[in-house]
Amino acid sequence: MEIRYTFHSEEQIKERKIEKVWVEETIKHPDETEKEGKNKYYARKTLNGITLEVVYVKEKYIKVVTVYPV
Repeated sequence: MEIRYTFHSEEQIKERKIEKVWVEETIKHPDETEKEGKNKYYARKTLNGITLEVVYVKEKYIKVVTVYPV
């Protein structure tokens, strides 16, 4: 499934020095996922000692809303 990034998520990725490959790995192979509402997800994965949380909306494609370390 195609992954697209909002302007906000692009800015957060740059500011927090997060690799997009980490974001994609978190979405595709999360350690845990929570669903909120109809199509909003919170995916978490620990990579290189850092737990990353990716918030995304799943429709015809995956839209990354924001990304942050937890």
